[in-house]
Amino acid sequence: MTREDVFKSLNEVFQDVFDDETITVNDSTTSEDIEEWDSLEHINLIAAVEQEFGMKFTMGQVVTMKNVGEMADIIMSYFERSEQ
Repeated sequence: MTREDVFKSLNEVFQDVFDDETITVNDSTTSEDIEEWDSLEHINLIAAVEQEFGMKFTMGQVVTMKNVGEMADIIMSYFERSEQ
């Protein structure tokens, strides 16, 4: 899976969770960039991303992620580990 593939899927998840087809995320996107992204929606978002990619974030990963780029990095590292 390429980083481009990850972002394509992340865009679809964000659009679905926030019910907004205009959302396009990138490496620097944070909760400050999406008005509806509050703590409750963060939980829904994490669950939706985990379901989309068939993985689980650790609690440490969830609390230290600063932006969508870091989320993509974690997803990429998950797939790199699973391919070995």
